[in-house]
Amino acid sequence: MPTLDRTSARPGTFARTGTAVLGEWRRLTAVPARELRAHGARAIPLTTCAVLSMFAFWLAWRTEWGGDAARILGGVSANIPLPLALLRTPISLFVPAPDLPVWGALAQVLIVFGLAELDLGRRRTLIVAYVATLCGTLAARAMVAIGPDHLLGIDARHGDVLDTGPSAAVVGLVVCLAMVRRAPILFTGVWILMIAEVAIKPNLAGREHLAAMAGITILTAAYLSRRRSRERA
Repeated sequence: MPTLDRTSARPGTFARTGTAVLGEWRRLTAVPARELRAHGARAIPLTTCAVLSMFAFWLAWRTEWGGDAARILGGVSANIPLPLALLRTPISLFVPAPDLPVWGALAQVLIVFGLAELDLGRRRTLIVAYVATLCGTLAARAMVAIGPDHLLGIDARHGDVLDTGPSAAVVGLVVCLAMVRRAPILFTGVWILMIAEVAIKPNLAGREHLAAMAGITILTAAYLSRRRSRERA
């Protein structure tokens, strides 16, 4: 009899999980779907500009003069002066890494930026994307400054690594959307994947992703707490 009870409980668990995932999907896509039906591609000008800018910078990397221009406008690394890094960081978000396939990055930006722009609005999407990128950039500088002798530090040679691309912004936006739309499965899943990435293949990019997610988690939690306080008042 206990065996039958355990067996019969299993479909219930799967059903509850499926219902929870479906509920998250609906909460994440309801507003974007409504906006797209109402306005079409006109509803995502920021996303469109981001995708086109990334593709243009990817083409620029293919030429000598274009690569120099991309490096001057958005080339960020931990060893350059901080004021210069801060000046280039907004552009670096749209400069894909020259040695990685661009199509995956373009797809990520189209989907995640699109969902965020339709749900959060252009201004908030841009703020979250920038703050996430900035958190990753500053974290990289801090880790290089700390050095490899400490748990959170890394070797100084990473200071010369070109630190560009939308990946930190993408994971930051996913975390923000998951919190705003009450999607704990997505939130937990992204954190687990990023932690696993750093554990399996320790690198600068993975650590920057965690820093970006941590910064956005704190920022979004503060925003949601303030919003709840205003609603209760």
